[in-house]
Amino acid sequence: MCPLDLKILYSAIDQAVPSAHGGSVHVTAVAEGLAGLGHEVEVFVSPGDGGRMPTGKATWIALAPPFGNRRLRLLRSRDVLARARRFKPDVVIERYYNFGGEGVRAGRQVGALVVLEVNAPIVDHPGSMKGLLDRALLIEPMRRWRDWQCRNADLIVTPSARIVPTDVPASKIHQTEWGADTDRFRPGASGPLPFSRTSGGTVAVFAGAFRAWHGAIHLVDAIRDLKSRGRTDISAVLVGDGPELPRVREAASGVDGITLTGAVSHDHVPAILAAADVGVAPFDVAAHSSLAHEFHWSPLKVFEYMASGLPVVAPRIERLATLVADGREGLLYDGADAHGLARALEQLTAPDLRHAMGRAARERAVSEFSWASHCRRLDEALRAALERHRCAS
Repeated sequence: MCPLDLKILYSAIDQAVPSAHGGSVHVTAVAEGLAGLGHEVEVFVSPGDGGRMPTGKATWIALAPPFGNRRLRLLRSRDVLARARRFKPDVVIERYYNFGGEGVRAGRQVGALVVLEVNAPIVDHPGSMKGLLDRALLIEPMRRWRDWQCRNADLIVTPSARIVPTDVPASKIHQTEWGADTDRFRPGASGPLPFSRTSGGTVAVFAGAFRAWHGAIHLVDAIRDLKSRGRTDISAVLVGDGPELPRVREAASGVDGITLTGAVSHDHVPAILAAADVGVAPFDVAAHSSLAHEFHWSPLKVFEYMASGLPVVAPRIERLATLVADGREGLLYDGADAHGLARALEQLTAPDLRHAMGRAARERAVSEFSWASHCRRLDEALRAALERHRCAS
């Protein structure tokens, strides 16, 4: 039988923790969630903002990839193995990266259950640069290494089984969504705001990374569209930073009702969302080849909007339609329609409709998309896999 409490070693050394980046939020939530269930959790991460390390129930260990280059992450194998030998974990979890494998190696050598946490495609999508490079090298070293990691994992945790190689047995795959901290992200959350809200009107918010496929510029275009038709009652707040921010800022120049806050601590985001009326996730899958092949994300921004009691506006993508019930928890628009996002925002100027959708979104986030529920499901999957692992030993 599995012990009541497990010793878990979690390797995510290419993630800077704490930070506002989705990967950092994910690692923190999973590590602290499992520790909150009574497990002894040790986590390898890069030091986060200002060189800080998080504090909590988990034990956080600073171990960055050499020279801060995550492609050199595997060179930390000796350090991870040394810690595993001292800690003697029941479970080793590794956050998957093609140039990783240090956790899988260590787990195998100490006889622990090996878990691969997969957030990005292991399979090569059409036009993949990794796939092209592999074929150019003839022996396909990256594909072989990815296959080795999957073969040596006892359990693969992912939001989409379709990004895992088809030869991985279904019994090894635990498909589950990521989540939101529904205690912190909630209606009425208070805190400092980087924008001024006046009474009346509808405020749409975008919070996340400013990368092309996150589509922040589409919200700016929608506000310009609305203003051109005299809808001065709809405004937008865009929260975050990234390589697309200069382009978005240029597009927003001269458009009234748009606020760009820049980078904001993740601790301040709950209050910002609670002060808004609509959460916008205008993903542009055409801007990212792997997303065009398969929308593999389990998008944190969507879950945090829902937890905050906001109706979600997003393009009608098969994957997103499983997370946001169109007409109940938000509105899904045709991403090919240049006016689709603007029309959806117009519909949500009706307070009764907006509030009803926000309540439904909050209820679903609490029941299905909280980090607490994610960690409970993960705990059950770990225990079941550990029983199989020990029976097979």
